[in-house]
Formats: sequence, C-alpha cells, structure tokens
Amino acid sequence: MFLETLGSALIGLLLGWTTFHRLSHRLPSRLLVQSTGVAGALFGGFVTHSALGSGGLLPTLLGAVVVSAASLSLLVRPAGRLRRRSAPA
Repeated sequence: MFLETLGSALIGLLLGWTTFHRLSHRLPSRLLVQSTGVAGALFGGFVTHSALGSGGLLPTLLGAVVVSAASLSLLVRPAGRLRRRSAPA
C-alpha cells in the first residue's frame, strides 16, 4: 500500500508538471496545478484501491492517472475570450 501511495503522488506530480509546462498560458498558478494533480492522484488511488481491494499496483496507478487528469482538466481556461452575441432584437 505504501508503493501505491508513493506511486500515486509521483504520478500526480508528473502530470501536474507536464500539464503546467504544456498549457501554462491557460492555467492558474503552478502551486494550484501541482497540488491539484497530487490530490487527484491520491484520491484516485484511494478510490481504486477501495473498489478493487489490494488486487495489484497497476490498476491502482491507472485509477490515479484517470482521476488526476480529470481534476487537472477542470483547471484549464478557454483559449480565447468568450464572445457573447446579443440576442436579435
């Protein structure tokens, strides 16, 4: 279980770092992105471990990747300004 936790935290750090460097112009601060990546990965690892039991390291880490990526995707801002069109009169 220690390896699952450590692996999930490292995956979250890696995903947060990669996301920030690839999409830094569309994300908030680096600290928020890193902490969201780690928290999402730890939560995903916990949920997967709770659902599957101690079945193995790979499924738990896969769950950590999925939840961390989903959490980080919620931080991405739209690329351009939102254009609001007025309703026709």
